[in-house]
Amino acid sequence: MSTSQGLSEQSPPTSRGEMTRAEMIETSDSKTIRRRVLQGRVRSDKMDKSVVVEVTQRIKHRTYKKYVLRRRRFMAHDERNEYRVGDVVRIVESRPLSRRKRWRVQKLVERPD
Repeated sequence: MSTSQGLSEQSPPTSRGEMTRAEMIETSDSKTIRRRVLQGRVRSDKMDKSVVVEVTQRIKHRTYKKYVLRRRRFMAHDERNEYRVGDVVRIVESRPLSRRKRWRVQKLVERPD
């Protein structure tokens, strides 16, 4: 099939304004890779140089119009083992560091008393 029949070779835009994989490849040539940044609470620090960060989002339910808490857990790289359970941290997407670890801890946002 040719593109003259109205079919475009570009990927459709994403609904949340995120970059598609093709756009990310294009921008990697100009050294400006947009990385996702999330904020969450450290839930486990038992591993060496790793922490488990739980990111909580409030999402409005489509049918019932009530707010529901959605939680996701990410393994993040903590080079100096400085973050403890309960700390609120900011994590940034990175290259794969291990089988389950694709995030790095960027900075400490808040430490509980």
